[in-house]
Amino acid sequence: MEALEVFFEIHTDLERESPGRDRYTRQAFQMLPELDRPSILDIGCGPGAATMELARLSNGDITGLDFHQPFLDRLSTKIEAAGLSDRVKAVHGSMFEMAFPDESFDIIWAEGSIYLIGFEKGLTEWRRFLKPAGYLVAGEVAWLRQDPPEELSLFWKENYPGIRTIPENLSLIPACGYEVIGHFTLPEDAWWVGYYGPVEKRLQGLRNKYSDNPEALAVLDAEQTEIDMYRKYSEWYGSVFFLMQKGQRESSKE
Repeated sequence: MEALEVFFEIHTDLERESPGRDRYTRQAFQMLPELDRPSILDIGCGPGAATMELARLSNGDITGLDFHQPFLDRLSTKIEAAGLSDRVKAVHGSMFEMAFPDESFDIIWAEGSIYLIGFEKGLTEWRRFLKPAGYLVAGEVAWLRQDPPEELSLFWKENYPGIRTIPENLSLIPACGYEVIGHFTLPEDAWWVGYYGPVEKRLQGLRNKYSDNPEALAVLDAEQTEIDMYRKYSEWYGSVFFLMQKGQRESSKE
């Protein structure tokens, strides 16, 4: 069995694919100016928790983008059940190769997904898809302290070497052609209630199923290690919402 298959079995039918809760999606959205019928792109939408909350929060047209079709199938079911097919859609695609026309969206939303492409690269490459003075909202893992223990430092060096401190990310925002609107750090319940808690419960069940499959168990171990790291070291890192507005000047990186 391929490791990716086991990964997706772990994550099948979860409500979220990253730390978060509807209340924090609302908190971030309410920090933006009110827009009438905004066009919103939710990048790496997963099964669509944030997509659906954005639809409830606005009267806009929402596009949820993800590369994993089963996630999109779940989102499509939610859209139909809520009667929102006229303004919310699930689109199969990669954040690395988006084919939308330039200046298509008032808001780009990336709640816990931008790490896949990298914070700086995402800000730089996605900027062209925003309308003039459009908004980008990204949930990114960041150091909360500058003195991580060696075990934790090695873990992130292996899994996401691009992790930075909050001030470092804030300094990147204007360098990439945006103005900072605000930021806030998610509390620990955002990690446990809708994400790590359900994942850890799923891992316990799958260990029995794959007790004689070393490759599958290695995937389960990697997921458990990630959870254990946060349980042990949550004061050193967290998930941070960064809100920004596309600046008038052209970015030096374009």
